[in-house]
Amino acid sequence: MKTYRIAAIPGDGIGAEVIEAGLEILSLCAARSGHFAFDFTHFDWGSDYFKRHGRMMPEDGLDRIRDCDAIYFGAVGAPDVPDHVTLWGLRLAICQPFDQYANVRPTRILPGIEPPLRGVAPDDLDWVIVRENSEGEYAGQGGRSHRGQPEEIATEVAIFTRGGVTRIMRFAFEMARSRPRKLLTVVTKSNAQRHGMVMWDEIAAEVAREFPDVTWDKMLVDAMTIRMTLKPRSLDTIVATNLHADILSDLAAALAGSIGIAPTANLDPERRFPSMFEPIHGSAFDITGKGIANPIASFWSAVMMLDHLGEADAAARLMRAIERVTADPANHTPDLGGTATTRSVTNAVLEALRGDNLAHTAS
Repeated sequence: MKTYRIAAIPGDGIGAEVIEAGLEILSLCAARSGHFAFDFTHFDWGSDYFKRHGRMMPEDGLDRIRDCDAIYFGAVGAPDVPDHVTLWGLRLAICQPFDQYANVRPTRILPGIEPPLRGVAPDDLDWVIVRENSEGEYAGQGGRSHRGQPEEIATEVAIFTRGGVTRIMRFAFEMARSRPRKLLTVVTKSNAQRHGMVMWDEIAAEVAREFPDVTWDKMLVDAMTIRMTLKPRSLDTIVATNLHADILSDLAAALAGSIGIAPTANLDPERRFPSMFEPIHGSAFDITGKGIANPIASFWSAVMMLDHLGEADAAARLMRAIERVTADPANHTPDLGGTATTRSVTNAVLEALRGDNLAHTAS
């Protein structure tokens, strides 16, 4: 029997609540499979750890998780710790050294969820957003000088390398090729950002020649927000820079019904390091401890993790269970306009998994 070593990092706020629920779900997925198991190792890194130790994770943190098969991450951020400290001290401190350069965010309207757009059918909004996850606007380059003085200067330098852009473009074209519509939209802002983004456009055109079966177009990021809301069916696979995709994927989640259902995979496609899977909703301290956090995003992230580990049958079984649960409005948490709780939704998904009549496979 194959045993997967998973680093569980709940982090801050509701991260602890949804990761705890996700571990229950993953454990049952393994039990249902009959041929693999999980070995979860829990790490208490995050803002509380920072308050005790002055850092978000221990100095040897990466070494502790380097040999894991995957990382299951909750959220980072607290009201009493600066956001740049929490983000750069934990999430980006894992993503960048482990070169998780492909951030993948699927978005679609799940059964039973009413999207905010009028007249949009579920099939009209079925996207995968590919986010460059290692450089761009979040490269961490820049600085400040003359602090506190009238002439204070702050620079934030977006870094675009030919290698970094080429690999994310190739990943995005391959993603588009794997989907039925074989359609890719490249998001840019090369009218205003005339160096890095112009190179982004040029490399997109170069890589496109390797994928003659993929139809592609190019869209300015500001116009993209309009296209996403007015012509959602015109889109399928989307690739954008670190900042642009970060913003557009939140819009996509809202258009699909709630950020509480949106998953993420931070991938090292070459599998040199463990990849990390997380909901995108953040720590949400306004609802922490109330028991009403929507765990669906963490469950969908678990689906992506199972797929990455090669457990396609278990991933499909879990996705079916999620869809059966969201189809019933009684299972909608407050972010979806309902009154369900984290516990009740988790129980419903567990029950749907137990009731799945797909034959067990054992080896």
